[in-house]
Amino acid sequence: MSRLFTTIVSLLVLTIALGYLASGCRKSDNPNSLTYLAQTVPAGFPDPSFRFAGNPLSKEGFELGRKLFYDGRLSLDGNFPCSSCHQQEAAFGLFDHDRAHGYNNSHTLRNAPPLFNLAWQKGYHWDSAYASIYAAIAQPINGHIEMAESFTGVTRKLQADPAYRAAFKKVFGTQFIQPDHILKALEQFTGSLLSADSKYDRVKRGEASFTANEQSGYALFLVKCNSCHTEPLFTDHRFRNNGLPVDPALNDFGKMMTTRQSRDSLLFKVPSLRNVAVSNNYMHDGRFNTLAQCLIHYRSNVQSGPTLDPQLTGGIPLTDTEIRQLVEFMGTLTDTGFVRNPALGRP
Repeated sequence: MSRLFTTIVSLLVLTIALGYLASGCRKSDNPNSLTYLAQTVPAGFPDPSFRFAGNPLSKEGFELGRKLFYDGRLSLDGNFPCSSCHQQEAAFGLFDHDRAHGYNNSHTLRNAPPLFNLAWQKGYHWDSAYASIYAAIAQPINGHIEMAESFTGVTRKLQADPAYRAAFKKVFGTQFIQPDHILKALEQFTGSLLSADSKYDRVKRGEASFTANEQSGYALFLVKCNSCHTEPLFTDHRFRNNGLPVDPALNDFGKMMTTRQSRDSLLFKVPSLRNVAVSNNYMHDGRFNTLAQCLIHYRSNVQSGPTLDPQLTGGIPLTDTEIRQLVEFMGTLTDTGFVRNPALGRP
């Protein structure tokens, strides 16, 4: 009897110990009971360069970042949330404006780039001045001609909101809001903006067909555009001088303004053509209103110079018909589900 009692007690102790151990592991792995999300990599896409290392992606973190993205309190006067220059209907780019605008009626040098598929980029902004999504987010919040705020001011405003305190505690384990947590929440939202379900994608999956003009435009694209705007991301992520003359009112010399190297003069990052039909204006300074104007530039207005991309020497021969066909093909790159998805819109 004594031996049986001892055995039972030992089993109970072992069961309780294992229970505590399992509970401890769960709490350690997920202290706030977050709903973790797997990063989506569409079929045919390369491996992303950004993997949310040190900032585990969760539903709660994504929703917190989404709320911050649309909140004017991140700007000095409350009028310029991130979404004021990154509008969902323009694939989180700047619709129908040449350059980004901000506090006190100011304008930056450049067009606000659309925000999608950021996890595949290797540098951010037109000159790749920022090596990470995290760093790129911080700049406009503190930029005096954009949102013009300080993190001291932002955290003070958010800390006064009980809903924000609860949300930050849920995601980051503390209700004392820190700039690092603000940036990580925004990183989770913007880093998750995925666009991979346009008509082009459905054609590639065998779920749709191009029209005759779209098919002709695609064939032209593969011959005349794909070397820089490479499938499936429709960018090669490189920096090129595409022959645009310098706007004397702006004097923007591209990557050289960051590196101070003459070899980088007039080099700008090749933008993705996904969603390009809904994200006008075009080029780094938004000087063109239409895609046809962009193609006419490549046909007849390329300016030569020491850093001009060799592929553009002499321009790209295009007829008016070919321009129309290319524009029709580029329309198939619009991901309507992405630009209309209410789960990405204002909370």
